[in-house]
Amino acid sequence: MRALYPLMVAWLLLNAWRCAADWPDFRGPWHNGHVSAPAEGRTLGLPVKWSERENVKWKTPIPHSGWSTPVVLSGQIWLTTATEDGREFFGICVDAATGKVLFNEKLFQCDTPEPLGNKVNGYASPSPVIEPDRVYLHFGSYGTACLDTKDFKVLWKRDDLPCRHYRGPGSSPVLFKDFLILTMDGVDVQYLVALDKHTGKTVWKTDRTTDWNDLGPDGKPAAEGDFRKAYTTPIFIEAGGVVQMISSGSRAAYGYEPSTGKELWKVSYGGYSTAGRPVFGKGLVFISTGFGKTEYLAIRPDGRGDVTDSHIVWRTSRGVPKLPSPVLVDDLLFLLGDNGVMRCVEAATGDEVWQERVLGECYASVIYGDDNLYCFDQTGKSVVLKAGRTYEVVGTNTLDDGFMASPAVSGRALILRTKKNLYRVESSEKAELK
Repeated sequence: MRALYPLMVAWLLLNAWRCAADWPDFRGPWHNGHVSAPAEGRTLGLPVKWSERENVKWKTPIPHSGWSTPVVLSGQIWLTTATEDGREFFGICVDAATGKVLFNEKLFQCDTPEPLGNKVNGYASPSPVIEPDRVYLHFGSYGTACLDTKDFKVLWKRDDLPCRHYRGPGSSPVLFKDFLILTMDGVDVQYLVALDKHTGKTVWKTDRTTDWNDLGPDGKPAAEGDFRKAYTTPIFIEAGGVVQMISSGSRAAYGYEPSTGKELWKVSYGGYSTAGRPVFGKGLVFISTGFGKTEYLAIRPDGRGDVTDSHIVWRTSRGVPKLPSPVLVDDLLFLLGDNGVMRCVEAATGDEVWQERVLGECYASVIYGDDNLYCFDQTGKSVVLKAGRTYEVVGTNTLDDGFMASPAVSGRALILRTKKNLYRVESSEKAELK
């Protein structure tokens, strides 16, 4: 079940602190929305029912605005926020047991932020990434900071990495060995950069080699290079005996060598403003191409060079999410569309298994735990589904305001960020771990 290849296992063992009890990354300890570790197969006792009056251990107001997913490690929850006008950027730490705010400080200021132009994104959308004793908070070109989680001191900052995000930053940072890797896909420049996580100094920088076509589906050119920006976060896989970093952007997806930034392969497509994080399993990389010509692609990652015509195994344009990241469970891929319709397909072929309307408009990504899928929409409603070949609702729940951020997990508790508050949701009945 969810088998890992030897090189990837070795790399994960070097990062043994990534355990199921914590949520160190935008998509959890395994970068794929899974709560429990591969092959663990154990029950955590996550709640399936909650409301403002049921199974809420604490609720903490979060000031300003931010869509970043909280990260959790060693009893601390970290998240980012920014003023509505995009002039001030903050890091926040909350005690995971009590909900008490331990740290809330301004890290960056911008006197001339670029207007967002929409309500979909914000100035604090990239999620932090955390490891023992350090947390990395990223606001795109507005700034990146590394903080000591013991005393909250700033260890280093960078605010000199150029990129016009145009509609706000969205790509989250990732850790690989001693590197903090940032994705900077703007309307003016598009590149990935690896920083030394200890010092913040640049180690390598790789420009996208996309063959740009700035014409939209209607044949008209985009204003401000709007079809060049993207908001995706990379994943790391092992394919053909090589560890790769998979990164999708506007118009193309890539496989890179994470130690050097060398491009290994790319697949071109017609979509732009790509946001969902890639998924890997069954020897395939799965990506959404974003807006415009929206498709979902299954790609073999063992090629070299431009493999657009040779390595796409299947593609579909039906029920494709533009923003929420999907979940792969065994042989099934679960795609939650922006419109709240969930589509379950065979990972190997893309053939549909079932399709049902689950929620209203959705931006938050799906997570998987205790054999259930957890889904959230912008009104505050959430649905828990069985992750199987038949559609089965386990629970339907509502909180007072809506979800833009994706959920996180701490032990047997859900850490849920709504538009105004942060919640710890945990069943009052202690489930026996299996």
